[in-house]
Amino acid sequence: MSQLFDGYSDHFNAEARLIILRALSEEKAGRLNSTMITKVLESFAINRSREYVHTQLRWLETEAQAVILTEAGSVLVAELTQQGEDHLERRAKIEGISSPSRRRA
Repeated sequence: MSQLFDGYSDHFNAEARLIILRALSEEKAGRLNSTMITKVLESFAINRSREYVHTQLRWLETEAQAVILTEAGSVLVAELTQQGEDHLERRAKIEGISSPSRRRA
């Protein structure tokens, strides 16, 4: 039974990271704070703690170079990088982040 869920955590995190990058790309300045990102994730039925969101943001910064983080009190402000944008536009693939679907005409 446990094999049924092998890899689920990795898949879940990869999906959350893609949602975060998409949310950042939809902002004119390409930036959002972690509180707003938590709300975005909740709209996709990803109901996780602030600590979870901060962990994913730190991963996106250190492992993927997809965001730049700035601390602002108790929140993190994430800004989309060119690397993150390239992943969203399918010009580059970042392991650990789900691939975006192709746009339909």
